[in-house]
Amino acid sequence: MDWGTIISLAAVVAVVSINIAALGIIPENRRPQTAMAWLILIVFAPFLGILAFLFFGSARIGHQRHRQLTAANEVIARETQVLASDVPAGAPDYLDGIVRLNHRLALMPLTEGNHVTLLPEYQESIDEMIAAIDTAQRHVHVEFYIMALDDMTRPFFDALDRATARGVTVRLLFDHLGTRGIPGYQDLKARLAASDIEWHLMMPLLPWKRRFRRPDLRNHRKLLVVDDVVGFTGSLNLTHPSYNKPKNLAVGREWVELWMRLEGPVVATIDALFAADWALETEEVLQVSMQQVDQVPHSERDVVGVSAQLVPSGPGFEAENNLRLFTSLIYSARHRISLTSPYFVPDETLLYAVTTAAQRGIDIELFVSEQADQFMVGHAQASYYRELLEAGVRIWLYPKPFVLHAKHFSIDEDVAVVGTSNMDMRSFALNYEMSLLVADPGVVRRIRVVEDDYRAKSRELLLDEWLERPARTRFVDNAMRLTATLQ
Repeated sequence: MDWGTIISLAAVVAVVSINIAALGIIPENRRPQTAMAWLILIVFAPFLGILAFLFFGSARIGHQRHRQLTAANEVIARETQVLASDVPAGAPDYLDGIVRLNHRLALMPLTEGNHVTLLPEYQESIDEMIAAIDTAQRHVHVEFYIMALDDMTRPFFDALDRATARGVTVRLLFDHLGTRGIPGYQDLKARLAASDIEWHLMMPLLPWKRRFRRPDLRNHRKLLVVDDVVGFTGSLNLTHPSYNKPKNLAVGREWVELWMRLEGPVVATIDALFAADWALETEEVLQVSMQQVDQVPHSERDVVGVSAQLVPSGPGFEAENNLRLFTSLIYSARHRISLTSPYFVPDETLLYAVTTAAQRGIDIELFVSEQADQFMVGHAQASYYRELLEAGVRIWLYPKPFVLHAKHFSIDEDVAVVGTSNMDMRSFALNYEMSLLVADPGVVRRIRVVEDDYRAKSRELLLDEWLERPARTRFVDNAMRLTATLQ
């Protein structure tokens, strides 16, 4: 037997062994569709597939980080219970069960007496945060997935510098890889290093410092807290709406967001979440003030007396908290659902919830961008349109070159969810996210105004049009749909 034959036999044995091992290892604790996608990749490209699986196949965050997260969550649960309130009178019957579900999974209580202002305009959102920072007396906590130093955000950092000059403690977190890919990253780090701001990377990928994990696990949260009195969250990243990228500037592409200004006890729960993330990156345990001050309306757009519950999610939690919240609410809807998500790539449970709602007569609409900003995700998302349209979901395409990046949905006239989570498998399983459940008809009416604006600017996608797509486009859509399950 010559060496060529020996090498060929060894390769065959290796491939067969890899495939057999994969059959027994990969399906464990994974969705069947995810396991099948990995198995198909390994069958067609065994060595490449195994290498990809070793890097991207596990969402575990490490034993030490998991212990830190568990300890932080226990502290949050204990301290925030003083803020707990009952479901508001007149709320739908299903809400009590969903609040208890959220509390069991994410440990955060429902709070009452909050003030909520919706901020759909990008510049106004930045201006409102700057105004809040300028009132700070004790601390400012800043956490964003993406952060940049540019013409729009420079006044924000100036406000942080003014706060530190007054003796205010400013702590700042940003996701390492999320921010690193934005132009001006080195300028941002230099600005922070020259300031009195205490800042750290989230989920750093620094193998030379022994800080390495699955590289696509990211902290996708966005929040600002001032003195535990004023808080902000939503879809906004702290950067120019073009993300300062030449290709976006060339075509006028900007991101459209929905941001929220909050006052009341829910702000303390947001600060508790910041404290948990700060502890994970620094091992410093912060004290969160649960003492609330009397609130007065901030502006005529304030909705007052709002019940709200923060729902954090991500690796380290035992369940996909955001996915369970979303599907529970969709199944509970009685007559209307409006969904807005830049990346709608659902798993089977969410897809069934949405199509079932449409088939049982619920008026349901989905707002997405006409042109996605990410090739693979855009095609994966498109692969679901036919099934949605055939079920009766109305799909509205927000006009290019804009990217509808807002992340929110409303159920009937009673409940809304606004936050950082997309409706895709990455946000459910791989990203640290935060979603704010709001149970208040006044807030839902304000969100309806935002949704009406989207609809007025969008065009409706019809089934007949969609079925006329070229075969090559359908092929790419379906191929990208398969890659979306590789988690």
